[in-house]
Amino acid sequence: MNKLIENAQKLVFKLMESDKSGHGSDHILRVYNLAIKFAEAEGADKTIVSLAALLHDVDDYKIVGKENSEKMINTKMILNELNVDNNKQNYIIDIIKSMGYSNYLKGIRPKTLEGQIVSDADMCDAIGSSGIVRSIVYATSSKGNGIIFDRDVYPNVNITNEEYNQKGTTHSTDNAINHFFEKLLKLNNLMMTKSGKKESNKRQKIMIDFLRQYFYEENAKEWLEFLDEFLKSN
Repeated sequence: MNKLIENAQKLVFKLMESDKSGHGSDHILRVYNLAIKFAEAEGADKTIVSLAALLHDVDDYKIVGKENSEKMINTKMILNELNVDNNKQNYIIDIIKSMGYSNYLKGIRPKTLEGQIVSDADMCDAIGSSGIVRSIVYATSSKGNGIIFDRDVYPNVNITNEEYNQKGTTHSTDNAINHFFEKLLKLNNLMMTKSGKKESNKRQKIMIDFLRQYFYEENAKEWLEFLDEFLKSN
C-alpha cells in the first residue's frame, strides 16, 4: 500500500469510525480488499480503484442524508486533503455517483472498468455471509426499523427507486428478510466483471442456504415456497 492510499484509509476510517449501520470501516476495508483483487485480475488502475473503494460510502445518503450526499462534501474534502489532481478527482467522483442499487433502479451503471470493479466489490460485500450480517445490523440500527422478519409482510420484489427510498432510508415492506428478495438476491445478476461474477456466485449460494434454513427453523413453509418461486423467475 503506497502512502497516498495509506493516508486515504486513515482519513476515511476516522470519518466512519462511529458508523453502526453496516457501512463503517469494516465494510469499507472488505470492499477495498476485494476491489484490489478484482483490479489485479482485470488489469485496472489500482490507484483509482483503491480511492474509489475507500471513499464510496463517505457520502452515502443512508448515512449523511440525500441533500449532503448529492454534494459529495466528504469525498471532495478528502481528495483535496490528499492533493489528488482534478482529473482523477472527477474520475473517482463519477465512479461513486454511478454506484449503488438505487442508481441501478434509475438506470445508472458504472461505465469505466474501474467503476465496474468497485461496484462489483461493493455489491459482493452486500451478499454472502457478510451481507447476511449487514442486513441484520442495518435493520436493528437507528437507520432501520428494527424488524428482522414478519411472516405476514411479503417483499415488493419489483420495487421501484421511488418506493425503495420512500422515507429516505426505509419503505413499507422493509425488514431484514424482505431485503434479500427486494435487493440482495438480485445482485448476482448485476455483476459487470468476470471476477465479480465468480465471487458473487459463491455468495449467492450462501444466502439461499441461509434463507432455506431460516424458514425451516421458523416453520414458515409458505416462505420456503415463496423462495423457490422467486428463484425460478430471478
